[in-house]
Amino acid sequence: MADMKDWAAWVGRTDEVTDRASATLAGAMLATLDRDPGSLDEGDPLPPLFHWMYCRELAPGSRLDVDGHQKRGEFLPALPFSRRMWAGGRLRFKGTVRIGEFVRRRSTIRAITPKEGRSGPLVLVTVEHRITGEGGEIIEEQDLVFLERPTEPLSLPRVAGPEDEMEWSESVTPDAATLFRFSALTFNAHRIHYDRDYARGVELYPDLVVHGPFTALLLADLATRRAGRSLRTLAFRARRPMFVDRPITLQGRQTDRDVSLRALDDTGALTMSAAATLA
Repeated sequence: MADMKDWAAWVGRTDEVTDRASATLAGAMLATLDRDPGSLDEGDPLPPLFHWMYCRELAPGSRLDVDGHQKRGEFLPALPFSRRMWAGGRLRFKGTVRIGEFVRRRSTIRAITPKEGRSGPLVLVTVEHRITGEGGEIIEEQDLVFLERPTEPLSLPRVAGPEDEMEWSESVTPDAATLFRFSALTFNAHRIHYDRDYARGVELYPDLVVHGPFTALLLADLATRRAGRSLRTLAFRARRPMFVDRPITLQGRQTDRDVSLRALDDTGALTMSAAATLA
């Protein structure tokens, strides 16, 4: 593994982007969720996690790697691993960022930590994003995992699902069009989400992979709709991949201002856990 001292020099590196929280993009995300795209307008609060559509890294095509991600070595270090996953994150919502506002995202690398996983060595990179609008701020920490590309097809073990009762339960089945739309709206060119040949032949998944952030957005949406209140915090952790055309069960339970959330795959296995606090 490369010298950790080289990576440590990247901690504290920053990047800054400005954008406008377009109502058109907010409507497009609603349409992706099979909702009325005209139900949000200028001045409305930005729904939780919709900020992922704004202040994106607009890397030219010549700066993309074979997997569709931006080549590392500019903002993120050139780690010696070719596979990247978004493992989870923690968010705080301060005040209210509104549709139509100009927003600024300031990103900072907070930590680079080598670890030993079940399938071999990996590196965990924690990036903080501060998205600031005119009357609010979203403070987000993302946990990105970099590891070696697999040599054998993914085989997920059969595991028992959680047995405790939840207050809310809904089902959604993302199809290829849904995954393509979410990739386009978040400017995420990772090919595992839309290129079936690549997902199966190179990264050895059984099919197109559902975005972890899309599942997190579905859980945040479940919490705000069912509780009827906005979020103040959200933390989520991806535990198991999910795949196109298979039903996802979204569940939640509210206790005063606290909400427990989870997503289950078509076998009933836990794929994402999350916790939120309400305003």
